[in-house]
Amino acid sequence: MTDTPQLQRLLAIMARLRDPASGCPWDVAQNFKTIAPYTIEEAYEVAEAAEADDVPALKEELGDLLLQVVFHSRMAEEAGQFAFDDVAHAISDKMVTRHPHVFAETEIADAAAQTVAWEELKAKERAAKGAASALDGVGPGLPALTRAAKLQRRAARVGFDWPDADPVLDKLEEEIAELCDAMSGDNHDRIEDELGDLLFTVVNLARKLEHDPEQALRRACRKFERRFRRVETLLAEDGKPPGSASLDEMEAKWQWAKREGNKGEKP
Repeated sequence: MTDTPQLQRLLAIMARLRDPASGCPWDVAQNFKTIAPYTIEEAYEVAEAAEADDVPALKEELGDLLLQVVFHSRMAEEAGQFAFDDVAHAISDKMVTRHPHVFAETEIADAAAQTVAWEELKAKERAAKGAASALDGVGPGLPALTRAAKLQRRAARVGFDWPDADPVLDKLEEEIAELCDAMSGDNHDRIEDELGDLLFTVVNLARKLEHDPEQALRRACRKFERRFRRVETLLAEDGKPPGSASLDEMEAKWQWAKREGNKGEKP
């Protein structure tokens, strides 16, 4: 599986970097736990490049993510656990197993039916591994919004779910009221607990509206950044850094940035 020249080259580079005698001291010192945060970071950068339709950046970020797979595989190979070929072999087997409509005789009507079949196969795989709960396998290391959505989807598969978005909106109002009540006191833990319930309900609303909450929040972050940078530009044109402007002045610039979509004339 590693007969592609450039993949062979990458594997050789990583082996050299990890060589205790002649490699890079930083690379040699790493382990699975220390590298994991970089793996997560690179995955997010791939997502950001894809969402921005930045093809050159996507190519670069995919390379960075591939390096993470090679890095983990190399460390495992050194420990006698598995190698890159084993990783590729395992995922290849999994893809064939989960696509019987492509590699076997099973027929799937459409993409929606394939999604159902995919989840059924995954459930069987979890059961074969001894999973006792519908929630088993939802990793605690996932981003909180993503993990909340996955937990909710798992619960929904066994019938624990609202029929549509309307009761979720009612629940959202209930959670806001409970947070307001908590804020009237000075119990920090209770406030955090109620805030978590509110966020969890927002994720449920996103799920019922068929939107990915993580993607929706990233989109909101990009919008906020774009508009705030425009506010900074407008203030600078007036000779004012943000820290010297009043909240009313910044709000006026913010509203302008919203109206112009970051384009147009200075107010």
